[in-house]
Amino acid sequence: MESIKVNLIKTEDNSYDILIKEGVIAELAHYLKNVKMAYRFAIITDDTVKALYGGKLQKDLLAHGLNSELIAFPAGEKNKSRETKAWIEDRMLENNFARDSAVIALGGGVVGDMAGYVAATYTRGIPYIQIPTTLVACVDSSIGGKTAVDTPHGKNLIGSFYQPRRVYIDVATLSTLNEKEIREGLAEVIKYGVISESSLFSYVDQNIDKIFSYDCEALTYIVKRGCEIKARVVEKDERESDLRKILNFGHTIGHAVENLSGYTISHGQAISIGMVAEGELALEMGLWKENELVSLTALLEKAGLPTKMPEEMDIKNVIETMKLDKKSRGGQIEMVLPKAIGSMSQTRDGYAHKIDESFIEKVL
Repeated sequence: MESIKVNLIKTEDNSYDILIKEGVIAELAHYLKNVKMAYRFAIITDDTVKALYGGKLQKDLLAHGLNSELIAFPAGEKNKSRETKAWIEDRMLENNFARDSAVIALGGGVVGDMAGYVAATYTRGIPYIQIPTTLVACVDSSIGGKTAVDTPHGKNLIGSFYQPRRVYIDVATLSTLNEKEIREGLAEVIKYGVISESSLFSYVDQNIDKIFSYDCEALTYIVKRGCEIKARVVEKDERESDLRKILNFGHTIGHAVENLSGYTISHGQAISIGMVAEGELALEMGLWKENELVSLTALLEKAGLPTKMPEEMDIKNVIETMKLDKKSRGGQIEMVLPKAIGSMSQTRDGYAHKIDESFIEKVL
């Protein structure tokens, strides 16, 4: 037999900076002009964020001699779809975007996931910049390179790992969020406290009034700590082979709840429900103590987040949806579970616990 080996061993540096500062968006055009990242820029956003920041950002780019096109799609999780991705790509093709182009993702988690996935696949990959404008996106989805779209079968099932070139976090954009949107982001911040840092958990508990008063110092602190925790995890496990799975605490059940609600239950609300439900499983398995589950539930309720499974939602349907989750293996449900506020439980094989569906049904 003839055999020819294609040697593709290489070292790749996907490092990037996360810049956190009030007004930092204004520095982007100057940076892009100096680094000569691309000839043209597709500013991908939704119709809500377009009205707030899209026009100004495009003017800044044009003032620095940078060619750009503003592409906005309807806001909302239901539009994070393969159809919307194709629509964006068609707009780019119609406007003659080529391989010397780049994407700027301007918006919340839906925009960031969508625009990042477009960048990952357009002409087989072009650079992109993340500019998150929601608390969820600032502390979570803009960092780590997970890009994806939803399908009728579940969230984020089609996508890729594709790191941005830079992340610009302008804390001033959080002042335009309503209280519900701040609550959404707090679900992810509280998650970081459970999986990695009890002091962050305590900080949110002690400073929640400041956070809801849009105190810049408090918001900057939780954004910075959230980014640092996620960056530390991603550095060690970029493609979620083990450690990065801890970032999914609350998400296995949460994504199923979100999906089955037809996205009427928002991401942050679903993750809050998921953390408590998965915390109950951890308690029944003897992994952590009841007072820790009580503390988690109390803080989520203090943040105005739901902590109980919707009464109208059938647990068997939740379990079947979890089986389709990308985190399941061989049709068996896997979860990451806490052993204390600030640390996660490990098995002999890593952080993922294989959970029998009959046990889940019994507990929940």
